[in-house]
Formats: sequence, C-alpha cells, structure tokens
Amino acid sequence: MKNSLFLKDLKAFLMILTAIFNFLSFKTADRLIVVSKDGKGDFTTVQQAVDAVENESSQRTKIFIKAGIYKEKIIIPETKSPITLEGENPEKTVITFDDFASKKNQEGKDIGTTGSATVFIYANHFTAKNISFENSAGKVGQAVAVLTAGDKIVFENCRFLGNQDTLYLKGAQDLEDKTQPSRNYFKNCYIEGTTDYIFGAGTAVFEDCTIYSKETASYITAASTPKENNFGFVFINCNIAGNAKENSVYLGRPWRPFAKTVYINCDLNSTIKHEGWQNWNKPDAEKTAFYAEYHSKGPGANSASRVGWSHQLKQAEAKEYTAGNILKGKDNWNFRKTLK
Repeated sequence: MKNSLFLKDLKAFLMILTAIFNFLSFKTADRLIVVSKDGKGDFTTVQQAVDAVENESSQRTKIFIKAGIYKEKIIIPETKSPITLEGENPEKTVITFDDFASKKNQEGKDIGTTGSATVFIYANHFTAKNISFENSAGKVGQAVAVLTAGDKIVFENCRFLGNQDTLYLKGAQDLEDKTQPSRNYFKNCYIEGTTDYIFGAGTAVFEDCTIYSKETASYITAASTPKENNFGFVFINCNIAGNAKENSVYLGRPWRPFAKTVYINCDLNSTIKHEGWQNWNKPDAEKTAFYAEYHSKGPGANSASRVGWSHQLKQAEAKEYTAGNILKGKDNWNFRKTLK
C-alpha cells in the first residue's frame, strides 16, 4: 500500500516537473516572424519585422526572410535583443541600399560614412545567417553595407557586397556605454571591396571566410583598435583573394595609432603587396600598431619582404589567436552556441 502511494506521489511530482519544463521551454523558445515580399509572410519589409520585436526581451526572435531583393535601410536598435535574421539563401536573399558618404541630407550636409550604411546594428546578441548585405552605390567613395556597434554579434554564411568601406565594425562609439566590448564573429562569409573595406574599432574574428579585393589597388583593413584592446581584426584560415592587379593590395593600414590586425593560416593570392602593410603616412604608428602573420601561404605570402615593423608570430604566440580566446572577454562568451 505504501509503495502504491509512493508511486502515485512520484508520478504526480514528475507530471508537475514536466509541466514546469514545458512552460519554461515555451517561454524561452524562439519567436518566429516571417518576411516575404509577396505578402505571404507576417511583413513585407525587414524593418517592419524588426520594429515588431518586443523591446528588452530575453527571448530570441528569429526573423526568417524569404528570397527576394529588399531595398531598405535597416536599423537594429539597442532595445531589440536578441535577434536572428535568417535568409533562405545568401545569393537570393539580399538586403541592399545605395547611400554614400557624400550624399546630401535634407539640410544640405553630407550624410557621412556612418550615415551611408545599409544596415545599422546597435543591439547585442545579434545573429545573421544566409543573407547578402549590399551597398550598391558603386565607386562613389565611402559607402557602408553593414555597421556594427553592439556586442556578441555573429554572421554565418553571409555576403557583404560593396566597394570602399563595405564593413564598418564601429564598436561602442555610438552607444551610451562607450566602454562596452564590441565582439564580432564571421564564419564562412564572403566580404568584398576596394579601399579599407573592413575597418573600425571593433574586435572581430573572420574564420574560413573569403576576403576579395576588387579591381583597384587597395587596402583590405583599416583598424582603429582602442589602445586597451588586446585584439582587433583576426583572420583565421581565410582565403585572401581578388581580381585586383598583382602586387597592389595591402593587408592593412592604421586608421588609428594602435590598430591591430593579424592573419593566421591564411592563403594569400598574388594581389597582396610584398611589403604587406602600410603606415598611412604615419611613421609614429609603426611603433604602436600591431600587424602580424602566422603560416601565411600562397603567392602573396612573402614574409622576407614584409615591412620591418610587422611581425611573423612564433608558434607559442599564435596559440593565443583562437576564436574562443579572442572573443571570450570577461564574461566568457561562448559564440559557438549561437551557431547551433
């Protein structure tokens, strides 16, 4: 009899636990919003979907974007977190706009580099998958496709299309708390451009990405890493490619004195200049910037001809340059959970 009562109590207890688990699972499951240009989703524009996300929510909202070309400027505010934008296919789901820095606003003033962005990401915990982000303004000077200012940002299987200043990893300069970290992770992405097409103060890891220098002699990176940051831009197992002229592209130049850019196990094609790095006519930056490579390969990997103020890392030094170590920060962010 006692055993029977015990089993009934245990069964009731397990039912309560199951109900609690199901409730919590429901509460923490992703909310889904569908964007479709044909009107068969919840919204026809991406910005409408972003605006519909609950402010200050702990629940991740997934915005699924069906194939199509979405010509719109998009702002992801600080209050919209966490969000995932996921397209059907990176070649078929395209977010595009054509602003550029010297374009005039209503007051007759230049909108500037920041104002030219197609997509502004100020929120933390933002993720994008299977999308092309484009600035289609053409060769008109600075014209940003994506600007990031938040923290814990992940892009997977995305394309960034443009010319000068395609990807602006601005960091927390535009946020109320300018001291917060701005960590970005790019996995299996394609990034193209001409001059300084990856630039800014944020910390970023590019892993298994294709970095493509278009047509003209140029600079891949222009970091403005804050002095107190241990890492700036790090490229790991990337393909550094392009159709620019042979021996015409620099790996980077320092926008700010403490710029940090490192290439680890990357394949460099013949567009890369033998000297590798340029000081942007700032001789003093040669003492403060940190530019390095480890096990570069390919026709552009000419370590003997690199500028004397750059570095070829030793194996022990290179061990510090893992995505996990670079991005973990003080809160031990595990970015790989976002990729699942």
